[in-house]
Amino acid sequence: MINPTNGLCGPVNLTNDQTLLFSKGNDQFFANRTASTGLGPYFVATGCGSCHSSDNRGHPFTILTRFGQTDSTGNKFLSQGGPQLGSANLPGLTPEQIPAGATSTRLIAPITAGVGFLELVPDSAILAMAAANCNNPDGVRGHPNYNTIPSYSMPLNGAIPRADGKYICRFGKKAAVYDLVEQVAAAYNHDMGITSSFMPYNPYNYLDQAAPTAPSVPEIDNNTFNSVVFYVRCLQTPIQRNAGDAAIQNGGALFVKIGCEVCHKQTLTTGYSSIAGLSHQAFHPFTDLLVHDMGPGLDDGYTEGNAKTAEWRTSPLWGLGLAPGVQGGSYYLMHDGRAHSIEQAIQMHAGEASVSAGRFKALSTTDQVAILKFLKSL
Repeated sequence: MINPTNGLCGPVNLTNDQTLLFSKGNDQFFANRTASTGLGPYFVATGCGSCHSSDNRGHPFTILTRFGQTDSTGNKFLSQGGPQLGSANLPGLTPEQIPAGATSTRLIAPITAGVGFLELVPDSAILAMAAANCNNPDGVRGHPNYNTIPSYSMPLNGAIPRADGKYICRFGKKAAVYDLVEQVAAAYNHDMGITSSFMPYNPYNYLDQAAPTAPSVPEIDNNTFNSVVFYVRCLQTPIQRNAGDAAIQNGGALFVKIGCEVCHKQTLTTGYSSIAGLSHQAFHPFTDLLVHDMGPGLDDGYTEGNAKTAEWRTSPLWGLGLAPGVQGGSYYLMHDGRAHSIEQAIQMHAGEASVSAGRFKALSTTDQVAILKFLKSL
């Protein structure tokens, strides 16, 4: 079973065989790799758990740096080591640098608990949320981020591709990653420098002037890889604490009243899954999985998919109150950890979120405290 010192909230209901697979994935998720087990040549962390402590958010100590450009025509710096900077390297290698002309962004790892539920939100539901924004009086718009999916990813059940063959993506800070197979493959390759049959080439540093190489045998085998995907997919959702508290309930009502729930959708429903505990389940992530313009203060000059540089996926708020427990007793919120309190994060909401952020600011201190207590209960 899951190690209670590692996992945030355990698995969904599983069969005995599924529980064994989940347990194997749990062990691999929290294992640390070394050079002898495939780490490097360039990497950020030695294991998944290094960035996702207790299946929760990351910390600035393990922040990721991605680089590319401002337009959404595809990353022009893949031949120069993009899209991710290897902030560490094995001994004797040249440290990687961001190439001239590239824009870059810094990203804290997101919470992993509950992501299997997000993967199963039907495209039709995401499109319906986008359509509902068209007449929003507060100027909230939001749209799906369409991107080309890798050849190894199968279209999700009920996928609705665009005419150009691109699909609605939902993972990553700008929602440019399609599914959890792609997410795990990229994490092993970009974050740890570990090859798989899905991403068989080692991370590349253009300063080494050597072509990227593919080991004769992938550094993580398919069975182990699939167990990690299964582990992440089957993590239970974070559970709200003290939901019956009157002040928390009042804060939740105010959260809806001032318009925060327009983007941070409280309840979504999964489609069909062969895993019974994930199939047709209502859950409470507080996200619409759309990308929204958050204003010039959050414009990082970097884009993925069709998201513009100031656009960000609505961050799920579940597990928010647990963040200080894995972030050294402090909050590091927003995409790069620049906000050190929930209040500060709200104040940084601009663009499409300007009206709701302004309403929060105009509330009485008592009502603001109620909303903050509600958010800390998630």
